[in-house]
Amino acid sequence: MKSSRRQFIIYSAAGAASLAIGGQANAQVALTEADPQAAALGYKADGATVDKAKFAKYQADQNCANCTLYASKSADAGACTIFGGKMVSAKGWCNAWVKKA
Repeated sequence: MKSSRRQFIIYSAAGAASLAIGGQANAQVALTEADPQAAALGYKADGATVDKAKFAKYQADQNCANCTLYASKSADAGACTIFGGKMVSAKGWCNAWVKKA
């Protein structure tokens, strides 16, 4: 995977925000696609609406529910460490997606 300096800065900022908020894993705030960090990472609440030309990494079987950064027992939504524990849709997707082991 080819990384750019811009991606490094975005991921670093996201990681720092995650650490700063650390104890708020039970956040009830839903992430919106208009959120600046969500827009920077190409977050879509419905993965099927991802712009495949802009995000070539996206594949149909990728979604928040099968991402390492997603934490939830609910089938609908859960907290994401990239977005400071905000609630993301289980069917969503962003460019930080990492396959769950």
